[in-house]
Amino acid sequence: MAKVYSNRLSEYTHENGGRVLLLFLLFLLAIYELATAGFPAFVAISILPFIILYIIAAFRWKMLTFWLLFLINYFLQMKDLPLPVPVSLPNEMLQIVLLAIAIIDIKDTPHWERVGNLMLLALVIWCGYCTLEILNDTCNLGINIGAWYTGARLMAFQLLYIFLVFSIYISKPEDLSRYMIFWALLSLFSVFWVWKQINFGFTTAENIWMETRGRTTHILNGGTLIRYFSTFSDAANYGCNAAATAVAFIIFGITNRIKRYKYFFLIAGALVIWGMFQSGTRTAIFCLAAGLILFIVLSKSIKIAVPFTIVLIFFSIILIFTEIGNSNQQIRRMRSAFRSDDASMNVRDINQEVMKKHIKDAPWGIGLGMGMDNVPKNNKYWRLATIPPDSEYVFIWLRTGPIGITLFIITMLIMIGGACRIVLFKLKNKSLIGIGGGLCGAFVAIQLGGYGNQVLMQFPNCLIFYGGLSIVYILPYIEPEWIKYEEKLLAEQEERKRLKLEKKLASRV
Repeated sequence: MAKVYSNRLSEYTHENGGRVLLLFLLFLLAIYELATAGFPAFVAISILPFIILYIIAAFRWKMLTFWLLFLINYFLQMKDLPLPVPVSLPNEMLQIVLLAIAIIDIKDTPHWERVGNLMLLALVIWCGYCTLEILNDTCNLGINIGAWYTGARLMAFQLLYIFLVFSIYISKPEDLSRYMIFWALLSLFSVFWVWKQINFGFTTAENIWMETRGRTTHILNGGTLIRYFSTFSDAANYGCNAAATAVAFIIFGITNRIKRYKYFFLIAGALVIWGMFQSGTRTAIFCLAAGLILFIVLSKSIKIAVPFTIVLIFFSIILIFTEIGNSNQQIRRMRSAFRSDDASMNVRDINQEVMKKHIKDAPWGIGLGMGMDNVPKNNKYWRLATIPPDSEYVFIWLRTGPIGITLFIITMLIMIGGACRIVLFKLKNKSLIGIGGGLCGAFVAIQLGGYGNQVLMQFPNCLIFYGGLSIVYILPYIEPEWIKYEEKLLAEQEERKRLKLEKKLASRV
């Protein structure tokens, strides 16, 4: 028996000798690292074979990595899923893996020609400026490459990664359709999580956060008003995301010609708006309105513009000039967004006046990555490094100065201007115009959210909305295929309708 077993082992080793030897050497290395460097090194060596297997799988199923990126990005801020590494690391690694695959497998990825557009130009300008910020030593602390890279990666480089990934991998009508559905399903899960928080309470991790960091901003009016944050970092992040997401889904639903998708997106949009109100984020109302107003312009349709405008005016009148719904605290909080005497808004104005006094001597800003961990208390710019910005635009203003924030605004205008031009003048298909208009509206909505709250560069907003705007730029390339894809779905829809009618008539006989 031992001889038979020995022969089988010898035969297997002969056929798979290289792999067996490699695994055996990795095993010995892992044991050696455990004995000399400790458990973390042992784990790192042990997971190496799985990383290799993942890389092989990533080359074989490229879109699987893309969907994994989208999924992980959406839940990075969830309180019950803490990571032992910086939250941005998995996101950035997957983006780099996707770009590396596209470069290595360039013959089978014939979509690089699509990236040459206005959005790339704007991003290169912004990333170039943020790269020059490495020389910014306004605080007189010396050049801190680590702090600079941390700030530049989150403020600029990730935008370029996102643009390239979406421009390359959303290459077919089927990919675009799956993207919208996947986004809707994730958003509906966030709505469900809000409902769960309201009706069944917070998880242990969420409770700890609410009782510590979130207490002053999320438990209001003596504990009678709770601002819900779903799977996001905080209520402001969730509220602005929900507003921008609802803009996209409502427009997708109105312009879609496939009935099951039309109803699905409209229902998703309505439920997401409900979740938005539970966040108590007042800026979200303006985000929602701004996104829809942009689509009214882009639609070039009286049939869409007139009812949209009437509905917007109707709800604006209700919120501003009436007290309807005041029995609900969330609605009362939303309504306070239209009052100029709101206390929290006044605090923001006071803070910004202080910032203006200090930023005069820092035209390039205090530097990317500069914060309370880098700037000592005796430094002239300590106040700027530690004061709560309460807005993404203010945060960028402080780090890159008046020059930087001006350049950032210009590049954002170039991006959205180029995308709107495509929707207005290049696209012919009505449903594709709706998709482009919805993504443009969502981008404007989240930008407005970034003006009012520090949410623009937060997860999952960057990937969703900058990625969405990237899609607008590739829509003219896929329009011919989209028309065929839509015609096929419409034919299937009509066939189902015909069969249903035949069945109904047969049942009457």
